[in-house]
Amino acid sequence: MKSRHFIKLLHLSTFVILFGVISILPCLAQEADPKAQRPRQVFRRGEQQPEDVVKIDTDLVSVDVVVNDFEGLPVRNLRQEDFKIYLDGVEQPLAFFQVERRSGEPRPLAIVFALDISGSMTAEEMDRLRSAVNAFSTRLSGHPALYAVMAFGMNVKTLQKFTSERDKLDRAFERIAREPNGLSTHTYDAVDDAIRLLVRHAPRTRERRLMKRAVLVVTDGFPVGDTVSASTVIERANAADVSIYVVTLPSYSRMMAVSAQTPLPTPLEVSGLADLTGGRSVYAEESNYDPLFRALAEEVSSAYVLAFYPPEQKRRDGQFHNIRVEGPNGLTLRQSRPGFQAEGKKQ
Repeated sequence: MKSRHFIKLLHLSTFVILFGVISILPCLAQEADPKAQRPRQVFRRGEQQPEDVVKIDTDLVSVDVVVNDFEGLPVRNLRQEDFKIYLDGVEQPLAFFQVERRSGEPRPLAIVFALDISGSMTAEEMDRLRSAVNAFSTRLSGHPALYAVMAFGMNVKTLQKFTSERDKLDRAFERIAREPNGLSTHTYDAVDDAIRLLVRHAPRTRERRLMKRAVLVVTDGFPVGDTVSASTVIERANAADVSIYVVTLPSYSRMMAVSAQTPLPTPLEVSGLADLTGGRSVYAEESNYDPLFRALAEEVSSAYVLAFYPPEQKRRDGQFHNIRVEGPNGLTLRQSRPGFQAEGKKQ
């Protein structure tokens, strides 16, 4: 009887020991893992993080700001204290500030080329276009960059998905072919597809830095047959923090204003597609487009990035909130979006 009681006690003791060992295994594993042991670093709102640490979450609202002097040249030597940012008229503390270069490191880029191949484009313009787009990408060759290529006319086609390989980009440009009998130019549809491509495949950050996302549209400036409106495209670009740059080639200007000293505004320019997304609309009036595209590349890569956390009550109220950025007097500021649409149901 005593022997049986002893065996039961022995079994019970063994079970208790095994259970204890199993229970402490996760704790031992956590102590062995330095990542699990390392506390999460928390920054107070308004306190800037070290430049090599970027904490990006869905509540952080960022705005790109291009600053030009009175001659239109980029200004790059401004500091965080030179800027003020307002949300619905109320100044907000900056949680993040980034300039083009930090310790010699260029800002990462994700750019979609949206190229007009409709019948209204001349063969000569197509040749110049290939050269100019190559000049653009060459100017930015020092940046960690992803490029994609789209062509549009009666339809929108993706010639090259995002790549950092220059030879793939060159081959995509070589495949650009003009539509001889194109009856429509789906410009807004192309930009809409480009924004969707950026949202799905271009990360918001790369190498712990906020990525500049942009669409470069090269066209004759006359959208025809689109299934999406300009206002919808602008809204989607602002929501994704994507800037649109438009280069209008000479064919439209020659047709609409032969005797005018300066080109007439195109329907694309009037729509505000570039201005309302923090981009720029320019005319290619010279026979050589390369200098113009190099200048655009310079601007794309020269923006300041300002970011802030909206007040809690404005993050999920479903309302549109206006953003205004102020800088030093005498300088021209162009911000990438006028505001942001908060999540949640509209009141």
